[in-house]
Amino acid sequence: MRWVLAALFAAAGVAHLYVPDKLMAMTPSWVPFASHVIFVTGLCELAGAVALVTRPLRWWAGVAFAAYALCVWPANFKHAFAGVDIGGLPNSWWYHGPRLAAQPLIIWGALYCAEVIDWPRRNRSRGDGLQPRRPRSTTVR
Repeated sequence: MRWVLAALFAAAGVAHLYVPDKLMAMTPSWVPFASHVIFVTGLCELAGAVALVTRPLRWWAGVAFAAYALCVWPANFKHAFAGVDIGGLPNSWWYHGPRLAAQPLIIWGALYCAEVIDWPRRNRSRGDGLQPRRPRSTTVR
């Protein structure tokens, strides 16, 4: 699951860098410096995809991707409700409905793949499985 999520974020990062005009159309008007934000988030998605599959950086990547997925949700709402037509993506509720509903799953998946949370597979030594884990130390003892 970690590799699939990393591949999806890497693909999104490539899209941010190579077709920013399509993403600009769905970016809410209140986002400052939108073209710069799209470029920087593309770079961050690529770096985060690598970090998600790298042990020392995994925790940080998961937290960052969960926060990022929450922050881009307004763009998904604009895409759905404003009828923004983006070539290559369907413009129907058969696409938008599941896409909007999937955002919490993407947030959960980022946290789960990064081992920030372990719900629903609870770790008995930790109790309820909902307490956030701290990043593991990378120092050698």
